Amino acid sequence: MKTIRKVLDGLTASSPVGAGVGGGTGGGCSIYPSGQLGAVVSPRESEIQESLTSEQFQVCKTVRHGFPYQPTALAYDPVQKILAIGTRSGGVRILGRPGVDCHCQHESGAAVLHLQFLINEGALVTACADETLHLWSLRQKRPAVLHSLRFNKERITCCHLPFQSKWLYVGTERGNTHVVNILSFVLSGYVVMWNKAIELSTKTHPGPVVHLSDTPRDEGKLLIGYESGTIVLWDLRCKRADLRFYYDEAIHSIGWHHEGRQFMCSHSDGSLTVWNVKNPAKPFQVTIPHGKSQRDGRKHESCKPILKVEYRTCKNSEPFIIFSGGLSYDSRRPSLTIMHGKAITVLEMDHPIVDFLTLCETPYPNEFQEPYAVAVLMERDFIVVDLTQSNFPIFENPYSMDIHESPVTCTEYFADCPHDFILVLYALGAKHKKQGFSNKEWPITGGIWNLGTTAYPEIIVTGHADGSVKFWDASATGLQMLYKLKTSKVFEKQKPGEGKQTAEIVEDDPFAVQMMSWCPESRIFCVAGVSAYVIIYRFSKHEVVTEIASLEVRLQYEVEDIMTPDPDSVSPFPEPTSQPLSSKSRNLAGSANTVTCEGPLRDSIPCLSVKSRPVRMPPGYQTELVVQLVWMDGEPPQPITSLAISSAYGLVAFGNCNGLAVIDYIQKTILLSMGTVYLYGASDPYQRQPRSPRKSKQFSTGLTELTDSPVSLELDRCKSPTSVKGSRKLSLPTDLKTDLDHVNGHCTSPTSQTGGSGKRISSADTTKANRRGPGRPPFRKAQSAACMEISLPVTTEESREGSFSRSRSSSVSSIDKETKEAITALYFMETFARKNDQAPSPCLWVGTSLGMVLIISLNVPPTEDQRQSEAVQVSPSGTVLTMKGAVLTFSCLDCMGSLIHPSYEVWRDLNSGEENEKTRKRKLVAFSPSSSQDMGDHQYAVVCSEKQAKVFSLPSQTCLYVHNITETSFLLRADVVTMCNNILLACFCANGHIMTISLPSLRPLLDINYLPLTDMRIARTFCFTNHGQALYLCSPSEIQRITYSQEMCESLQDTLGDLFSLVENPEAQNRGFLKGLFGGSGQTLDREELFGQATAGIGSRFLAEHIPGQRSVEGVKGAATGVVADLNRVRQALDERGQRLGELEDKTERMLSSAEVFSKHAHELMLKCRDKKWYQF
Repeated sequence: MKTIRKVLDGLTASSPVGAGVGGGTGGGCSIYPSGQLGAVVSPRESEIQESLTSEQFQVCKTVRHGFPYQPTALAYDPVQKILAIGTRSGGVRILGRPGVDCHCQHESGAAVLHLQFLINEGALVTACADETLHLWSLRQKRPAVLHSLRFNKERITCCHLPFQSKWLYVGTERGNTHVVNILSFVLSGYVVMWNKAIELSTKTHPGPVVHLSDTPRDEGKLLIGYESGTIVLWDLRCKRADLRFYYDEAIHSIGWHHEGRQFMCSHSDGSLTVWNVKNPAKPFQVTIPHGKSQRDGRKHESCKPILKVEYRTCKNSEPFIIFSGGLSYDSRRPSLTIMHGKAITVLEMDHPIVDFLTLCETPYPNEFQEPYAVAVLMERDFIVVDLTQSNFPIFENPYSMDIHESPVTCTEYFADCPHDFILVLYALGAKHKKQGFSNKEWPITGGIWNLGTTAYPEIIVTGHADGSVKFWDASATGLQMLYKLKTSKVFEKQKPGEGKQTAEIVEDDPFAVQMMSWCPESRIFCVAGVSAYVIIYRFSKHEVVTEIASLEVRLQYEVEDIMTPDPDSVSPFPEPTSQPLSSKSRNLAGSANTVTCEGPLRDSIPCLSVKSRPVRMPPGYQTELVVQLVWMDGEPPQPITSLAISSAYGLVAFGNCNGLAVIDYIQKTILLSMGTVYLYGASDPYQRQPRSPRKSKQFSTGLTELTDSPVSLELDRCKSPTSVKGSRKLSLPTDLKTDLDHVNGHCTSPTSQTGGSGKRISSADTTKANRRGPGRPPFRKAQSAACMEISLPVTTEESREGSFSRSRSSSVSSIDKETKEAITALYFMETFARKNDQAPSPCLWVGTSLGMVLIISLNVPPTEDQRQSEAVQVSPSGTVLTMKGAVLTFSCLDCMGSLIHPSYEVWRDLNSGEENEKTRKRKLVAFSPSSSQDMGDHQYAVVCSEKQAKVFSLPSQTCLYVHNITETSFLLRADVVTMCNNILLACFCANGHIMTISLPSLRPLLDINYLPLTDMRIARTFCFTNHGQALYLCSPSEIQRITYSQEMCESLQDTLGDLFSLVENPEAQNRGFLKGLFGGSGQTLDREELFGQATAGIGSRFLAEHIPGQRSVEGVKGAATGVVADLNRVRQALDERGQRLGELEDKTERMLSSAEVFSKHAHELMLKCRDKKWYQF
């Protein structure tokens, strides 16, 4: 018999002749995962034509939203007006006007240390931590690396590219300065060696190069700043040091005055020094802006280092001196100081400053800069300060940089949302926007983006650790926040020492959002929190003041450790008194039913306290009902593992590892609160029975857990999804406390149970643990069966055996008898609950962590009046279907293979002042795309677990198709979605594969290894939606959207913005004849003659190695396919050539006109002075 089961487990039935499922228990399919062979598909069931092919699928990244995680560098193009941010993971984010937002990634993943734009050339140079320079082309919508140059013997510490120059200066840690040709990306033979730059008498190394810049008035002079405090003005033509400046404090940065006579340095002691080029012996001025004067008045107190300073001049006002750091050591907050004349303004920041840049009107260094804004990059934020107003307000940021305002704990992605609802959310969100921003437009306006949205509205919903829920408009390539909902406002904020009768099971972030369920059409929203509660929200445009209704649910069940051979001893349904219900539609405070416990024992009290007073609810989502699980016999409620809501039935269902609860939020009553085993009745294939009444025993205040070892291990209490064991982060909200040290660096399946660790247990628990015997897995109460685990690598063989590679078939022979059966999937739909049903009826499909599928029958009163007064009848149907692995998702297709959307209630505002709105009856919408008249007599049920997918024919419950999706891994997410007017099953596997499967035939269409699962954050947030789109949280602060549709990949270029646009360089200021004669002209330098191959030669190959980019200029041209791309490229080249010719013609005419005017004035001056004597002048 075991051999037959193994054969049946390995069968895949992608063909129409699948495994027919016969009788089984309770009228469902058999308990074997692949059913029985020999079923014949009726001709009618094989008529469905599927048009999807593998050629229609391709996976690619579309756009990335959010704040660049762990930023390291900042750069700005003042002509193109675009900004670039480098990150520690090797990413570069390029931002322009709203809608122009591009992310590119270095293949090496090395941190980006320096960024340098080729101003108005459509290119960017990046210097990474692997000592490699990269040249990126920004002239296409997807930036590409044209060239790379790897330094082999020296580390890059500084870069500088003069305006309108093709020679890049590179400073290194050894103190040398190299020159790189930007066009060919080849190292020049010209090198400024450190030992030639300093004096021969100097005995110490000057340190790494920290600054490189041209002299504003003379391009032939290069200013080199060394970390030790030495500054050298190098003559490029003569190849020698012209001037040397020495200071006894380390240098961090240098800024020039635009006239080139002075420069300013920032030092490690918080001082600023101003040096005069004509007097290098000592600084012209030394100031410590935030230093306190000593009592003797001689020297100021040292301060924190000034990490960067910028010296910007204005034509009509005093210059701006802007620097970061420099405060006294007593100050803890990071700051940016703006000195304008005698006024000193300190802007305190919320996060440490990474870098800042001054945005100026001109790119020429020898002109008045006229700064108008400061871009400040912090570790967790990005702001732009307006310098044109005296109070220095910040600009309102148009980018979605605040996704990580509170850590994201869960996400949902919805396409085809009602467009009018998006407009309503926009209007509500606009009323709660922050005030005090600058009244000017956002200054970073580069790039081109044609405002165009997709044909279908999209909304992204994110849940956060502080209990907030954010709705985002994702209809375009940008991301705009629509509305923010704070779920924590429902509960009382417990103050220290109040002694409330609540017992929080989460120390940090008790309001963290664990999962969400949303019906966009009815605007009903449901949230499950980490503290074992569910909140139902209704949407209203009107403010209301009301009390918050709440229910308390007792949901706990335990089974015996042994299998019961006699199935007749188990009652098919529980007695009315065997499962205690708490149907208290009341507030928590002052309840007579709450058990007051002395000591650590708690019973019938929730984790949080709902507000008992009337609460003002503003327009938007308003609390309809709060449902809380309560402590039982000193044990805390288990986390919620599944959630579903139906606006048509007015029901919400949720489950955990103990059982299932169904709530009527219209009448605010508990319809069902039942242990999982009771749902089977006599159909339970494992024949479990209730545990005998427990003896009274003492419980610890924390969560308890049985272990095979009699030694008690003192572990922390359960944490929030964002904190565990010091600085480690938990990834899944359902995982209240996961030991990160017993998994071998891989993901464990949601249903795998591992031992080897435990929490504080009582003596009675220890005795019970010991009598299980060796080799039997422990019963883990604190961890839900739907939890995910990941850990650091370990080396023990026991830990390797506990990894996710272990087989976990849900057959009888491999089931863990002591494992709790968690509810992992819930789905409301109108279908056939039993084999002999003649018509579909409201049902609730329930999936468990053991791969069991149960159908709950719902008898909903037909009319609205009856629905308000009569109770909804909820009863298990007895139907049991089986899967391999934990059940993930359900769906239902009609007889033509089209998706049957769940019915919903049309939204109505119950708080409206209009009588028509109040008296309007509930309108239910049941939708199916098929127009067949007999569509109700036959359906397909799609069930997907973490191992396989099955399609059942209803009401016969015959298993038509079976597809074993994976054997060595398990699915993390599965959704039934629509694409190209077809239905498919989209899956994301723990091994990083993205798969699509056709429905109903379960024919594989796509299987690509896209994303290695390196962080459980991806598993927690990955979700699919319609039209071939998906998203996941690629970092704690960024959302990555992808597509698996070939059509969308091809049209992606049309939706993205252009980073580069044709902009004329601003004309240099006319300095006048006399000022140029006596004030020193801006001398130009023929760098080609000085650094070119003919004069300086080529740098050593041992020093730097040139690496052609995979997408060089030729590669980019070859990659652009199609006649349209070629025509656009030729047209752009012609436009640029014509524009340059026109500019040249205009300049020629202006020069001719200026020459004529000059000749005329010179002739008049000659006639006027011709007859004058010498003494008359």
